[in-house]
Amino acid sequence: MVAAEVADALSAPLDVIVVRKLGVPSQPELAMGAIGEGGVKVINSDTAELTWLDPEGVAWVEQREHEELARRARCYRGDRPRIPIAGRAVVVVDDGIATGSTIRVACMVARAAGAARVVVAAPVAPASIAVDLAGLADQVVCARTPDHFNAIGQWYHDFSPTSDEEVVELLRKARTNTSGAPKGATGGAAQAADLGTALLE
Repeated sequence: MVAAEVADALSAPLDVIVVRKLGVPSQPELAMGAIGEGGVKVINSDTAELTWLDPEGVAWVEQREHEELARRARCYRGDRPRIPIAGRAVVVVDDGIATGSTIRVACMVARAAGAARVVVAAPVAPASIAVDLAGLADQVVCARTPDHFNAIGQWYHDFSPTSDEEVVELLRKARTNTSGAPKGATGGAAQAADLGTALLE
């Protein structure tokens, strides 16, 4: 939902990088890592150790989330290929950053796909986010970086989950809105020609 607003403001193409958080089984909202398309994975070993998860437990969670990742990728794109981002600047948008596991994986997916520049954009994130993403993102743009950060939802009036149907419709609208943009245009359209915007799930 947030990425769609950014893409619309920039007249930029909108695509999705499907990322799945690896939640601790007893505390699903607590991320012990994340996985992304193309086999990219980040594991927070400290969290896994603190929650007494053995390698078999981590593997079980990872397998379950791999299946969901594949399902969502098929659901969102159908038979359409990803928008090529090799050599382009990419704005990776998240609705908010907590532990940073999913945004790290998304940046790694963008880099693996050949992005020349990765800009991370989010409405809210911990104050340490720019340092946390050093080496993964070329730039971090965040509207709010509170010193005392508890949960993303506290910064929204409505933080209801986005349905698959809503994601598919947003992607459809974005394709319609950008399909007629002229090549070599000036101003916002020229900027859009070199920008890909990724919606994180």
